[in-house]
Amino acid sequence: MKKLLIYTFFLLTLLGSCEPRKVTPITDILGRKWKAKVVKEGTQVVFTLGGTTNVKPGYANFRLDLSNPEQVLFKDIDGRTLTGTWSVSTDNQRLILENLVPKPTATIGTVEFFISEAPSAELLKLERTAESRKTGNTVNTYELIPE
Repeated sequence: MKKLLIYTFFLLTLLGSCEPRKVTPITDILGRKWKAKVVKEGTQVVFTLGGTTNVKPGYANFRLDLSNPEQVLFKDIDGRTLTGTWSVSTDNQRLILENLVPKPTATIGTVEFFISEAPSAELLKLERTAESRKTGNTVNTYELIPE
C-alpha cells in the first residue's frame, strides 16, 4: 500500500509539473496582411507569384489585410479595394468578410472562404464558398503568404 501511495504521489507530481499546451487562437494567426502566392480559378492555376507566364498577372496586386481586428481591406483581381469587417466561424472552418463596401457583384456585401488547411504564420489556404462573378463563375482557391 505504501508503494502505491509513493507511485501515485510521483505520478501526480509529474503530471502537475507539465505545462499545458498553449494554443494560438486562429484569429491571431490570420490577423496579418496576406498576398497571393498561387491562385486557381476552378482547376486552372492562373497565377503563381514570380511567374512569367501567368494567365492573370493582376493577382500580383491581390491583398487580404486582416491586421486590424475591426476591419478588413480586400483587394481582388479587379484592383478595387473593399472594406468591411472580418470574423471566423465558430468551428474555425470559414473566414467571413462582411459589410463590404462597395458590395461585390451579386452579393449582400459578404464573401466567405473555407479555410482549407490549418493556417500557419507562413501560409493561408482559402477556397471561396461560392462562385466568383469576376472570374467567370469559378470557385477560386488561394494560397496566401504574408505581405
